[in-house]
Amino acid sequence: MVALLAEMAAAMVTAALKQTPTIDEPVYVGTAVVYLQQHSLRYNPEHPPLGKLLIGSGAAFARPRLDPAFTGSQEAVGRHLLYESGNDAGRLMLLARLPVIVLTLLFGLVVFAFARDLTGPVGGLAALALYAFSPDVIAHGSLATLDVPAAGLLLTSVWLLWRARRRPLLYLPLAGVALGAAVATKMSALAAVPVLLGLAVVSVRHADRTRGAGRGVGRGLMAVAGMALTVVVVVWASYLAVDPRLRWATSGNVPVVHGLRGLAVDWLPFPRPYRDGMRIQFGFEDATWSGFLFGRHYQGSLWYYLPAALLVKTPLGMLALWSAGAAAMVAVSRLRPAAPYVLVPMAVLLAAAMTGSRDLGVRYAIFVPMFLAVAAAGAVAVRRRWAPAVTTAALLFVAVSSLRAYPYYLPYSNEAFGGPSKTHLRLHDSNVDWGQDLGRLADRLRQRYPGERVWLVYKGSGVPSSYGIDASDPLTAPPDEVRGLLVVSNSSIAKADGRLAALLDDSDPIDQVGHSITIHRR
Repeated sequence: MVALLAEMAAAMVTAALKQTPTIDEPVYVGTAVVYLQQHSLRYNPEHPPLGKLLIGSGAAFARPRLDPAFTGSQEAVGRHLLYESGNDAGRLMLLARLPVIVLTLLFGLVVFAFARDLTGPVGGLAALALYAFSPDVIAHGSLATLDVPAAGLLLTSVWLLWRARRRPLLYLPLAGVALGAAVATKMSALAAVPVLLGLAVVSVRHADRTRGAGRGVGRGLMAVAGMALTVVVVVWASYLAVDPRLRWATSGNVPVVHGLRGLAVDWLPFPRPYRDGMRIQFGFEDATWSGFLFGRHYQGSLWYYLPAALLVKTPLGMLALWSAGAAAMVAVSRLRPAAPYVLVPMAVLLAAAMTGSRDLGVRYAIFVPMFLAVAAAGAVAVRRRWAPAVTTAALLFVAVSSLRAYPYYLPYSNEAFGGPSKTHLRLHDSNVDWGQDLGRLADRLRQRYPGERVWLVYKGSGVPSSYGIDASDPLTAPPDEVRGLLVVSNSSIAKADGRLAALLDDSDPIDQVGHSITIHRR
């Protein structure tokens, strides 16, 4: 167990050291510093504060400087903090990422403990191995973002609910705290709340039957009420931790939400900034976004995008063990009671994510490798002579596939789809190119192409000049003047049209940087 977590820690710390800020990270880090220094909720209201407070707990050790009079947008405040305020951007980002890395490792212990409770220590180690070698968990667990914290807290809440089947008075309150923390980190966790409240009733009724206390529903309803109240308290506490006076004024950027969604938002017992953040999220969902899947650039969303993307970005051995484990949870009698706990919340969350309008990456379904790692432990429970050997072989295949991707976990795809170097041909955005390789690009230009003219189309939040990249924008210059190195982020290539497409047609690709940026000669 220690060896698996050490391997995971080494992979995540390496990624955190080598990757420049991704698109979302400066927003979260800038907002976290504003929380800590100014106790203001004005930035990034579309996400609750708890995850950003976690990020801020690491960033605080850098003693960041930020002008309190700065009034730019949430994107601008992150850029101003990292590149315009005299801070060491690399050190600040590393310290902001470390709390998420630590939390990701702790979630590995939850995976191990949950699977061990179901199948014993061997199953626990098998589940932890799948978790520790998951390229997606490593990639997003090493970033100062909210996806892994929210998903891991949901898994923790489910595990505590499973344990509440024996000791409800101890574990139900803890499950409520974990669920509240998930809801206070990302609003998408709200989709799991009804399911987990239902599981609380199941756990209490099982505990009552075990003790011969009858099958009354009163204790179950009390458990639901207690968990729901705990969720509300944790969400309120996360906002009051930022600003005890809860100063908030609804801005003109908050859309008006009508119909059932509007009624649901109005009736939620959460602070006004939370409810306004939900309205902003609904506004995002009502917008039309562009996507890219298997070489096709499209407008809108595809309901099957996330399953297809997971098929590309999950190691083949992991897919096999997920399937075998999920089937075993349904077929093996001693595992069957756990199926509603492990499989149903994940299925509901995945269904909710599949209805979203933003086809931007598997990070919206990062809970899948967490929950299915636990489910995969069910493969150990299969009583067949060949089962241990097959399970071990699949785990070794996963480990080799993951280690081969080192240190490029963000653009990972499995061998059936050509590996990390081919991911950009099938997916875009946070699946492959999230702005993480600006530092690597600077090193490559300095080492291989010193003195050459550089034209850059970069999709990310980093500032190229801060890394020593002297580049011009090819989209603002006459095409005949664009000569030399044309450097383009692969997400921009995936969606290229008009002028950029014409420039790329007349250029020859000569180099790749981190599987996310292509260097052309023109």
